[in-house]
Amino acid sequence: MILLSYELRARLRAQARASAEILGFDPCPLAKVFNPLGAATWLVTELARDGDTLFGLADLGFGCPELGYFSLREIGTIRLPFGLRIERDLAFTSLHPLSVWAGTARRAGSILAAQSFLARSLMARPTDELPPP
Repeated sequence: MILLSYELRARLRAQARASAEILGFDPCPLAKVFNPLGAATWLVTELARDGDTLFGLADLGFGCPELGYFSLREIGTIRLPFGLRIERDLAFTSLHPLSVWAGTARRAGSILAAQSFLARSLMARPTDELPPP
């Protein structure tokens, strides 16, 4: 699987340009890539001009998701058992900016737990329990 389509690359580059130009720019992640056999998950908001450096939220499954830069090429070279590789969630969309994802993932301990909380928050009633701020 090609992790990033041409169209997705263009959108990620546009967000990278906006991030460089607009103070406080806080975009929504455009892509989620993940290990189908483990907990490693990356939410991507930007692609650098070099076509390899991504920016977003990385969670390698150790309970401490963090914002930072990571290599598309490096992620693409990961080989998993049974011939599997890192995949992109083709159904992923987000209404939440990266700062919300980062804060929720840190409190919840993972991007996957944050995804569950944030999905419920879209349908939440005032009495529903979300992770504390």
